[in-house]
Amino acid sequence: MSYRIIEIEVTEPLPTISLSNKDTGMALILRRKHRPIGFLMEPLSANSQITPENLAQLIAKEAGAKMLQETIREELTALEHQQEDAKTWRDAFPSLTVAICTKDRPENLARCLQSLLNLQVSALKWEILVIDNAPSDERTKELVASYPQVRYVLEPKPGLNFARNCALYSANGELLAYLDDDVVVDRKWLEGLMEAWAENPDAAAFTGLVLPYELVTDAQILFEARGGFRRGFEKIRYGQILPGNPLHPCGAGIFGAGCNMSLRRDFLVKIGGFDEALDTGATLPGGGDLDIFYRVIRAGYPLVYEPKYLVFHQHRREYAQLRRQYWTWGLGFMAFVTKSHQSDPPQRVQLRRLVWWWFKDQLKQLKNSFGNHHVLPPNMILAELWGGIIGILGEYPRSLKRVEKIRSQFS
Repeated sequence: MSYRIIEIEVTEPLPTISLSNKDTGMALILRRKHRPIGFLMEPLSANSQITPENLAQLIAKEAGAKMLQETIREELTALEHQQEDAKTWRDAFPSLTVAICTKDRPENLARCLQSLLNLQVSALKWEILVIDNAPSDERTKELVASYPQVRYVLEPKPGLNFARNCALYSANGELLAYLDDDVVVDRKWLEGLMEAWAENPDAAAFTGLVLPYELVTDAQILFEARGGFRRGFEKIRYGQILPGNPLHPCGAGIFGAGCNMSLRRDFLVKIGGFDEALDTGATLPGGGDLDIFYRVIRAGYPLVYEPKYLVFHQHRREYAQLRRQYWTWGLGFMAFVTKSHQSDPPQRVQLRRLVWWWFKDQLKQLKNSFGNHHVLPPNMILAELWGGIIGILGEYPRSLKRVEKIRSQFS
């Protein structure tokens, strides 16, 4: 299976789309004046042709309300004021460090770096850091040496949160944007971050939209069809209360994804950085972003989700890799919950309710998955469920011991 990804600018005449004999569907990224407003996937036969009329029907169904909303917003804000605002945002925007934490994936890193270097960043105070996390060879160091605009830092202790903290204490910027090496930033990525910051200067953290870089395997199509990393196309400002969500802020997965997040550096330093017993590598490859998002809200700061702050993520290509990803989600989530239950006593009742809800939801998904091709397959749900069981049965304490051992080896 292979879905062709097509970008559509809805203010321009709609094209006729012709699929190849290798395509089994299409995925449309919808924009209005460059701003992402919708995403849809449509299974189709090979060599299909979609007329502008058919395309218009699909777009209206998926993003008609959003198009109307954006039109009204534009009418209320004169274009010249938007341009003036953009200049003001650029002039007032804090200095920025973009940190890419990587391990033994120079091909991915090169693609990510090139997307950043293609951005228009005149007059912006920024730097790009590559944190090379416990590399097995010199390929990443050699690659970064070919980019004079990029600074290389070695973090010998293995584990993503060790690398994130290395970036924190190596950075010069007031705002620290973290990217995974398997993403490519959108051409409006930086504008999205600047807009979110200008509208929410009191926020401590920003997250953004994550769309697929490619949909060329069954595993990638399955993952994206079930929602992927998407969190929608509306701006959201998260605070201490979230109406309609009694478990807020414990269900930190709603806030965004760690592959595309920015945080105020002074805030991170104040709270002691990332918890190095989460996102530790192969043994516990998750939980670090959930933990930092949760701590932002619990510290009393807003966290802002901005769809224009967009990256494209290369999803796992193989079913085995995808199944492991779901396993790590369960493991990392329950490790985060365990840590929070220990460190945040006022939230313990909420956290226990969250665990109860999570297991009920997983079992409900499992029951509905048998014989239903429109939901996640049973083996993926079982993998996440098993990860959660391992996670709640002492994974965080085990990780604390492993991390202390790692620190002693490098002290």
